[in-house]
Parts: sequence; C-alpha cells; structure tokens
Amino acid sequence: MRKEKDSMGEMMVPDDALYGASTQRAVLNFPVSDLRFSRDFIAALGLIKQGAALANMELELLDREKGEVIVQAAKEVIAGDHDRHFVVDIFQTGSGTSTNMNTNEVIANRATQLLGGKLGDRSLIHPNDHVNMSQSSNDVIPSAIHISTVMVAQQRLLPALKKLRGALEEKSSEFSKVIKSGRTHLQDATPVTLGQEFGGYAAQIAHGEKRVEQALEGLSELALGGTAVGTGLNTHPEFAKKAIASIAEASQCSFREASNHFEAQGGRDAAVFYSGALKTIACSLLKIANDIRWLASGPRLGLGEIALPEIQPGSSIMPAKVNPVICESVMMVAAQVIGNDATLTVGGQHGNMELNVMLPVIGYNCIQSTELTSASCENFVEKCIAGIEANEEKCLHNAEQSLAICTSLAPIIGYDKAAQLSKQALAEGRSLREVAREAGVLPDKELEEALDLFKMTVPGVPGSTV
Repeated sequence: MRKEKDSMGEMMVPDDALYGASTQRAVLNFPVSDLRFSRDFIAALGLIKQGAALANMELELLDREKGEVIVQAAKEVIAGDHDRHFVVDIFQTGSGTSTNMNTNEVIANRATQLLGGKLGDRSLIHPNDHVNMSQSSNDVIPSAIHISTVMVAQQRLLPALKKLRGALEEKSSEFSKVIKSGRTHLQDATPVTLGQEFGGYAAQIAHGEKRVEQALEGLSELALGGTAVGTGLNTHPEFAKKAIASIAEASQCSFREASNHFEAQGGRDAAVFYSGALKTIACSLLKIANDIRWLASGPRLGLGEIALPEIQPGSSIMPAKVNPVICESVMMVAAQVIGNDATLTVGGQHGNMELNVMLPVIGYNCIQSTELTSASCENFVEKCIAGIEANEEKCLHNAEQSLAICTSLAPIIGYDKAAQLSKQALAEGRSLREVAREAGVLPDKELEEALDLFKMTVPGVPGSTV
C-alpha cells in the first residue's frame, strides 16, 4: 500500500493502483454490488479528458508539457489499457463524481509516470487542477452517457438491426408463396402467407431503426461546458466548442454543444427518450421471437409450420428433444431491456433543480440495453432466422382446415349462412370446402374461386379479407 491524499486527508491506496485517495474513499463508501461501468463508458470518459486537454492547451490554459502527457494517458484509457483501475460501484454518488475522480486520478497518475514521477505525486499532474480543468462531474458524466451510447448505437446497434431486418426480409421473399392460416386471438383466422408474417416482422424492426435514429439526435447534444450548474463557471467561453469538436473527430460521431446547459444537466430526457425506443424494439423482439417459437411448436403436436435450426439438445431427461433456445434468449434480453427502461425512467425523474442525481444508473442501463439488444439481434440472425425453413405442406393443410375461410363466402351467401356452414364443418370434423360443396351453396367453379386461398391473401382481390 502507498499513502495518497486528497482534500479530505490521507488514504492508503494499493501500491500498483493508478487511482488515488478519492477513488479509494468511493470503493470503501459504496460496497454495494459487482456492477461497474462498461468498456464503452470508460472509453467515453477518456475521449472527454483528451478533448478537454487539447482544448485547454489551444486556449493556453494548460501547460503544453502537462497537456501532452494527459492526452497520452487519456488515449491509453480510450484503448482500454487501464480498465482494471476503474473500480467504483455503479451505485455511488448520484452525480457520478466518484467515477469522474476515478478517471482524473488514473490519468493524472499515469501522466505523472510518463513524466518520470512517482504515483501519487500531485505536484506534476494534479487530477483536479489539470485533468479536470474546465470541467465538473456534473457536465462530464452526462456527456459520457451520451457519447458512449451514441457510439455503441451507431457502431453496433443500428448495424445489428439492419442485419436482422435484412434477414427477415429475405425470409419474407422466400416464403412469399407459402399459404398458411392466419391467427387472431390464437384462433384460426383467414389465410395469409408466411412471407406476409415475416414481412410484418421486418417492418417492426425497420420502424425500430428509425426510432433509434431519431433518439440519437437528442443524445448528440453534450453537456460539456456547463460545469457545476450549467453556467459554465471557471470555463473559457470557447472551451466547449473546441473540446466537443475534438471528441467528434476522435469518435467519428456528430456531437455538438447543448443548446441549453441547464436542460442538459438538470434533465435526462434524451436518455429517457432513447431508452423508450429500445423498449419499443424489445417489445418487437418479444413478439417476433414468441411468434417464431409458436410457429415452430411441435414437431408433431404443435403448429409445426416452420422448422428452426437444431443447435443443441433441449432436455436433460427427454432424448432427442430440441427447444427454441435462441428465441428464448432473445425474449429474456427483451425483458431485461424493458426492466432497464423502468429503472431509467425513474432515474430521469430525479433531475432535482440543476442536476440529475441518478446519472450512474442511467448511464449503466443505457449502455447495457444497447449492448444487449445489439448482441441479441446478431445472434438471432445467425443462429435462428437465417436457418428457418417452411413446412409448406403443414402450412397449406392448416390453411385448408381453417373454418375462417368461410369469411370469403359471407359477401356472396350472407354472414349467417356462412357461419352455419362453419359450425357444421366443426361439428362433423370436416373441411369447410367439403361441407359447402355438399350443401350446394354455389356452383363448383364459383365455390372454388371464392375459396381460393391465395387470393384471400392479396389485397384488392374480390372477396379478399386482407
């Protein structure tokens, strides 16, 4: 152990730790969980410290020798070289001050090493005076939430959603002629094609992409420059513009200074809105994965209209059983994202006066939901969607046995007569087509035309119910 000090006094810190006294206090004060900020969030903090140092040097506020080693240490943080030194629990001070100071201390100590000094020597590089120059935890942590979320969303989430949409569109085209029974209220309904069902799934994901893109617009505003309460106290008027330009260039994302710093620090509405977009995608994924699970149920005693790739044994006791495990994985991820949204929504309500005091848990849930959704969509495509096959014979059989095809007869013979035929077919265990032909409700040619299953799936065709 070595002795370090901060404004509150001395603390013993592990000898090889890059962090200092302030971080050690947080470690002792918040022994709540094993949850820590993700790699992406730490990288965002590094980007902020790098951008701040570059801006402060350009504005001649920071000595160039000090600034250059701070930039070098920040680059190492961005690269993940010092992740093990970010040790503060997510459930900490609501502003995230402990994590900001963790970052300041790691970069200050590493920069001190680069100058040939000893760990804990604050005379060379000071965590507050130099690394945190022109900043406050109150504008750094909200900015890190936005930066990390936007980067993960653009680099992973949107490509994963596009990949999933593309895979569903391919299946929609592949299954465009596969006629099957529609289902409403889990009861037999008029025919659809399997392709139409998958086209609906693709459209849900397409809408989800647009919602994310819309939400990212708000997240592209950064609070940096507002310092403690949004006034920008102790900050050069040009600092935010220059620092954010550096962050945008390094991240290849279009970040800009917040139009109103009081909103940017007191509210977390952009994060809440973004989480709502993820929650909507989670609902879409639940619907799609659950539908696919039902459509593949069987293989003999369920619907059995599609077959999923067989990727692992499904039971420890029932031999040869194969379960829709990827669908279930997707559904659990969706449930987690929906739960994260509830936490984030509560967090967003606690923008007390000039500062939100649930920043760490908001940031953690934003990133986790984004990462989980990205990975789950990728896995869904590769291990499930791409390998789905249609059981065309079973699909057609089910469509033909559906009593709801009597709907196309209703405009011709009347609702009551069509209902009577359907009830008779059910009672006698026969098809509607067979009962209608026997009853002579229409000449055979007209009956076959009215009960053309494919025509029932095409909008605008006479007698169509679509």
